[in-house]
Amino acid sequence: MSNQKAIIIGAGPAGLTAALELLRKTKIKPIVLEKTNYVGGISKTVNYKGNRIDIGGHRFFSKSDDIMKWWTEILPIEGEKSIKFDEIVNISYQNKHRSITVNSNGPNPDFEEKVMLLRERLSRIYYQKKFFSYPIQLSIETLKNLGTIKVFKVIFSYLKIKFFPLKEINSLEDFIINRFGKELYITFFKSYTEKVWGVPCHKLSADWGAQRIKGLSVTKIIKHAILKVDKNSINQKKTEQSLIERFLYPKYGPGQMWEEVAKEIVNMGGEIIFQANVDGLTLQNKNITEVYYSKTGNKKVINADYVFSSMPIKKLISLFGNHTPKLIRNLADGLKYRDFLTIGILVSNLKIKNKDGSEIKDNWIYIQEPGVKIGRLQIFNNWSPYMVKDKNTVWLGLEYFCNKGDQLWEMNNKSIISFGLEELSKIGIINKDSFLDGTVIRMPKAYPAYLGTYNEIHKIQEFLDSFENLFPIGRNGMHRYNNQDHSMLTAIASVDDIKYNLGTKSKIWEVNETNDYLEKK
Repeated sequence: MSNQKAIIIGAGPAGLTAALELLRKTKIKPIVLEKTNYVGGISKTVNYKGNRIDIGGHRFFSKSDDIMKWWTEILPIEGEKSIKFDEIVNISYQNKHRSITVNSNGPNPDFEEKVMLLRERLSRIYYQKKFFSYPIQLSIETLKNLGTIKVFKVIFSYLKIKFFPLKEINSLEDFIINRFGKELYITFFKSYTEKVWGVPCHKLSADWGAQRIKGLSVTKIIKHAILKVDKNSINQKKTEQSLIERFLYPKYGPGQMWEEVAKEIVNMGGEIIFQANVDGLTLQNKNITEVYYSKTGNKKVINADYVFSSMPIKKLISLFGNHTPKLIRNLADGLKYRDFLTIGILVSNLKIKNKDGSEIKDNWIYIQEPGVKIGRLQIFNNWSPYMVKDKNTVWLGLEYFCNKGDQLWEMNNKSIISFGLEELSKIGIINKDSFLDGTVIRMPKAYPAYLGTYNEIHKIQEFLDSFENLFPIGRNGMHRYNNQDHSMLTAIASVDDIKYNLGTKSKIWEVNETNDYLEKK
């Protein structure tokens, strides 16, 4: 294996994980081809005049011990007493550069800038200009905010669905109603979900719910509220993903993690080529033997022993040319994506406060107000105070889900910022005169959608798996709405398949396919 090369398409979490795992476990040299000039994919951190934007909000939590240890080897946890991980207080993580003891009296001065902060999660729903806990809790505050009539409707519809559940779950709408009742679905799920995907919930596959909502239900929420997790612990394996109360977060945003991983890859002999657009493949005997890419107008080619692809499946299939059966080509062309737009807005203060007049501490807020397009609001100060240049200001991320070519997507940045300000003002979050500065970030193909030809994705999977040295990984590489830990696990499983000659590529597709995959791993 000493002279072998692996070409990795994409420098997001999956691609960079694959590269580092190859260097750690094999003698195969990874060469990462990244079409942009940054690493991290959607997990990058954008620095705008000293104010940092986390695109989408990335909690660093996983039910996989391997992933938690992987992260903390790169960025150790900032020193704090009595942090528990994996039910062990005095656990140490080691790599060739350092040995970190989690249970320390303070941050290591040598690495005080390169640490993970332990953060409390607070996310709420904003509906009728009132805050509701997310996930919804049957608290006095919730009942008061909803009103007596609405509460009775919620209880009746929930009991009805428990006694008379929908027998066939064919859509996301059915999936959610079966778990929460129709009234809660209409109040707290329908509007936001349709903003995300741009289509009615009854046209969305139930697979989306199986992956993102998983085992969450009213029963689970009540049980979680009664049996509170240990506040000093980040080991919450038995807690549904949406109910996690503590998580790790890089001091300067998620991109800091992937920038450090990229440095490690280069230091260990790997290569990352930026502004490299992959535009061709050479196929021979069910293997990819060459990868063609262009950089600043120059065409180049690299021999390949293995290929890891995190590029959108639609694009990858187009590179196979005449080697692709017409059916597979048509299925790939029919895959749908949802694009993503973030407006970064800097304000002097927020109009909205807690009831006691204090500043709100939400990491993000789901906006369920009718009449506005904003889907979610990030408050970057509450992710990490180091995300904001001036601690006396508030740095916001307004998230919009759209399709490239939509009216909002095609607006100029100044108009988009004005649009966002108008919406925040309309729903009472800010006063427009508090505005200080703003920027716009567009992320095409941020979300692979469970629409179009998705229900026949298994046929595309079988075609891709027929190429012995090809490993599709990550969110877009597998057209699956993965979190970053799932994307990393697909990369780790692929490298292990090569190292140990497992011949089980099909197992890689099982990551995040079932509720208990991470626990089994």
